[in-house]
Amino acid sequence: MKQEAKLGVLGGMGPQATQVFYQLVLDRTDAVRDQDHLPAVILSDTGIPDRTAAILSGETEGLYQRLLEDARTLERCGCTVLAIPCNTSHYFADRLQGEIGVPIIHMLRETAAALAAQGKKRPGILGTDGTIRAGLYQKECAAVGMEAVAPDPATQKLVMSIIYDEIKQGETGSRDKFAKIDRAVRQAGCDCAILACTELSVFAAYHALPPFYLDAMLVLAERAVERCGYPLRAI
Repeated sequence: MKQEAKLGVLGGMGPQATQVFYQLVLDRTDAVRDQDHLPAVILSDTGIPDRTAAILSGETEGLYQRLLEDARTLERCGCTVLAIPCNTSHYFADRLQGEIGVPIIHMLRETAAALAAQGKKRPGILGTDGTIRAGLYQKECAAVGMEAVAPDPATQKLVMSIIYDEIKQGETGSRDKFAKIDRAVRQAGCDCAILACTELSVFAAYHALPPFYLDAMLVLAERAVERCGYPLRAI
């Protein structure tokens, strides 16, 4: 008997962002009743250490083992597909995939592929220092023929301020700061930009952003619905 598809969400790395991700899954599923939605198990492990701090310090093994333990827990729960909404945690995605039997949806890879399919060539990357300095999106974009552009230091400081000083503190995020980020990204010759941090996905939930911006977490939500065999909502 074929196992029923079940989504596992390795969340908790920003509880508010985990909530936004699951809402995106619900919103993007073409469902009219409870039974039409995909089954899901959300593991909100709020004790996971800060990913950026771990990557920048080089002390990543403890963090990796915690992520692996959580992934195996979701596997034991019968999940058939895993989603990790945290962009920076994809530093470990391929290694995790090698140690579990359940497929992980690689959010960064899927986002780069989505932009390449649109004919984009030069995406700006708005993410944490960990994501930027580890070159996570730079690698995935290069693999599909795009040149990822990291913000200049002053702009990156504004990005980090929105993430850590505002969204993680329960605020909605400064539109003025984001406007400065937007100007810098466009002046750098980017033809699009990726919201490459879950806190920026939360920002987008509060503030309407133009199609110039692609939310990586939205891409992940759509792929999760599809990989579980459920129909996407068209509107």
